[in-house]
Amino acid sequence: MSNRDLTRAVTSLLCFCALSTAALAQNPTGEPEATKRNPLKNVYFGEQHLHTRNSFDAFTVGVTATWDDAYRFARGEEIELSTTGEKIKRRTPYDFVAITDHAEYYGVLKDLLNPKSPLSKSDLAQQLAKGMADPEAAKDAVTKLIGTLVTNTPIPEYVTPDLRTSNWDKFVKTADEFYEPGKFTTLYAFEWTSIPNGSNMHRNVFFKDKPPAVPFSAFDSIYPEDLWTYLEIHRNQGIDTFAIPHNSNVSNGWMFSEDKFLGGPIDERYANRQASNEPLFEMAQTKGTSETHPIVSPNDEFSDFEPFDNMISLGLPATKDAGSFYRTGLAVGMKLERKLGHNPYKMGAVAGADVHSGYSGNEEWDWKGAHGTQDDTPKKRLDPKPNASGENGFTVSSAGTTAVWAEENTRAAIFEAMKRKETYGTSGTFIRLRFFGGWDLPKGITEDKEFVKKSYEVGVPMGRDMPSHPAKDLAKAPSFAVWATKDPESGNLDRVQIIKVWSNPANGYPMEKIHNVAWGDTDKREIDPSTGELTPVGNTVDIKAATYTNDIGDSQLFAEWTDPEFDPTVSAAYYVRVLEIPTPRWSTYDARKLGVAPPKGVPPTIQERAWSSPIWYRPSPRILDLAREQGREPPKPKHASPSQQ
Repeated sequence: MSNRDLTRAVTSLLCFCALSTAALAQNPTGEPEATKRNPLKNVYFGEQHLHTRNSFDAFTVGVTATWDDAYRFARGEEIELSTTGEKIKRRTPYDFVAITDHAEYYGVLKDLLNPKSPLSKSDLAQQLAKGMADPEAAKDAVTKLIGTLVTNTPIPEYVTPDLRTSNWDKFVKTADEFYEPGKFTTLYAFEWTSIPNGSNMHRNVFFKDKPPAVPFSAFDSIYPEDLWTYLEIHRNQGIDTFAIPHNSNVSNGWMFSEDKFLGGPIDERYANRQASNEPLFEMAQTKGTSETHPIVSPNDEFSDFEPFDNMISLGLPATKDAGSFYRTGLAVGMKLERKLGHNPYKMGAVAGADVHSGYSGNEEWDWKGAHGTQDDTPKKRLDPKPNASGENGFTVSSAGTTAVWAEENTRAAIFEAMKRKETYGTSGTFIRLRFFGGWDLPKGITEDKEFVKKSYEVGVPMGRDMPSHPAKDLAKAPSFAVWATKDPESGNLDRVQIIKVWSNPANGYPMEKIHNVAWGDTDKREIDPSTGELTPVGNTVDIKAATYTNDIGDSQLFAEWTDPEFDPTVSAAYYVRVLEIPTPRWSTYDARKLGVAPPKGVPPTIQERAWSSPIWYRPSPRILDLAREQGREPPKPKHASPSQQ
């Protein structure tokens, strides 16, 4: 055994012990004793964005999967894909799942095809009945229903109080029936689907251990401020709750704007309310990723991962405004914090599916589509004709996955982990990731058998603020420790990056810098000192056969890094991005099944990845006072509207 191999073997053992998980044991998603409480946290993987037949747009494309079906599949049971009858089963069960059916027309449409229901006599019911055999008729029904959301003109007989409460009560009962504390967690949740003027402002809403009486829909209000009022009222009643925005990539710049949607710049009260009600953000799902975009981050060689360019179901191009992407949102949030004292966009990272079939699939090799009869077979998914969103079906991404670091697998523990942002999102892979920051992390801490314990003692995990700067030495910079290990069922790891985001003190512009801090095959790869770029990891994918080998990359990576350009007067956010080696995209697997070439509209391979929640640094008043004494106070940034960013 070489010295390099010996080092890897020893470090693997140390990290396994430090994480206190069974990442490489029989149960890959938690501890062997699932009910054992771990103060150092276990990692739990799950789904936080899923639709069944009780979502109007799912039912209109032939989906009949129930809540029961969704839960059974998520926890590892075999079910039938409702549109084709195909037997499907997850390779690795999820630890938790949140079914987030749309609050608008919640569970109502299935009654349209029930001859005993008065709703079955409506014109839309007749159209929907035809749509069961005619996809175009179904498409027309979907278009009509979505149109009522865009114009905020609900069909009155579909939104009666009795319908809203009865279907929600049935969901709560089903979630309780499938909840197994310590083994499988079902979360109370729904989706608030606001799309004013076609701009995506959607939020998923979660509850800790008590459900509300009724969901809040976009028909109640299309404005986030009113949704926050709903959340605040429930918290005052002892029902803890929060919301997670998603698909900022098609928000036309509004998700991370400096302005309120109702008009005028964000003020202190607005910023504080958003920060209190929205702790997380969905980084990726079937309608693309929202981390960043080549237009926004031209120097990021990995910024073009799974883009989605059209407005949802409108067939119109989405504006690639800086306010449409999470990375810019981090910078805008810190800029507003300097001015207002509150950061409205201080959000951790999660990911999800947004699949509308009850099928929570996150695996490229076994992707079954996201929209019922529109894409439930390889032939349909690779059809070059545009889908309902004006995109080709093969431009849709496979599902993402949320990982949380929690003491145990229960509703309370999962909810609290999400609330404190000790979470990360992945493109679907089960990468294990730890990320800590501090002022006095000891050198060599990632190789310490008590890595996690000591990191909690002297630092903070992902999702938290750095402790106040020691102030004895303004030159002292924060240090970070990262540990990542591969999904046993996926590709090796290419690299670990720490991405620093801040707002230029002089003009308020978003700033970013990407640091490669660890990578595989270190004996063959290095950073070019002239460009700062890392040698590519290579590619083992056989596109025609849709196969790859793990002959490149490493099974785990760890790093200790100190910011070399730290300015104690400027707020900053640091998050980790972990990349796997190239593997076949789902469209390449489908092409192999059909015996055809992969579609030209998308890359044949992808590099699966994980995004951690950030660790934030904010200068204390004492630090700013010392900086002023030394003449280092940064200028105050000016307000910029979405069109000026």
